[in-house]
Amino acid sequence: MNGITYTMQGDYRLPNLLPPQEPEVPLGKYALLRRKFLKQNRRVMYTNLLASGRLNQHLMEIEQTARTRMSQITAQMAQEQGVTEELKARDQMKWLGLTNGIRQAAEEIILNELIYS
Repeated sequence: MNGITYTMQGDYRLPNLLPPQEPEVPLGKYALLRRKFLKQNRRVMYTNLLASGRLNQHLMEIEQTARTRMSQITAQMAQEQGVTEELKARDQMKWLGLTNGIRQAAEEIILNELIYS
């Protein structure tokens, strides 16, 4: 016929409809957060990506983009705030506090720009 297989159920032939198989890939933190967001808040987009076999590809793109942006944002903010190795050697607690604040701010930006949009 047209490439669709059927199963007999009594007098009826029902099509075997399965979504395309996607390769199993390990998902990181941002990919898992994006999948959860899509599943709960953007059901149509989630279903379309799943049915077309592009969900994992989309999630991996989000993961890579988020990690790249995280590195860029943290480096830029560290430079702007004067967080250097010299500061780390001189005052570790101040360096740690600034670094944690930068990481949290960058994470918030990533979540708003990529994950929850």
